[in-house]
Amino acid sequence: MELLALLLILLVSLGGGLLLQWWPSRHQAMPTYPQRAPFLGGGLPDTHAWSRYHVRYYPMTLLLIAFEMEMMFMYPWAVVYVQKGMMAVMEMGMFLGILSVGILYGWREGVFKWQ
Repeated sequence: MELLALLLILLVSLGGGLLLQWWPSRHQAMPTYPQRAPFLGGGLPDTHAWSRYHVRYYPMTLLLIAFEMEMMFMYPWAVVYVQKGMMAVMEMGMFLGILSVGILYGWREGVFKWQ
């Protein structure tokens, strides 16, 4: 019975949301192309937005994520180490070993070389 009530609430809310999306667009005219075009100082953009980002930032981002994940898990690990002992040391060793693969990949890609 509770599942049926939950399903009914879900259907009513989904239907209400779709109705709220559909009803206003039904009574308005479609905007013209100049109204739909992105505003960029009166002109059209020359390039796509994704073309501005160079691929050299990708390995640097992976390296940053590797270091951030390491620090995020090392702080709580210090508390667990007191309780678990050597088991926690082995687990952290495996974790750091996996992260070191990402750091070695970044090193191979030349992330540490400032250009």
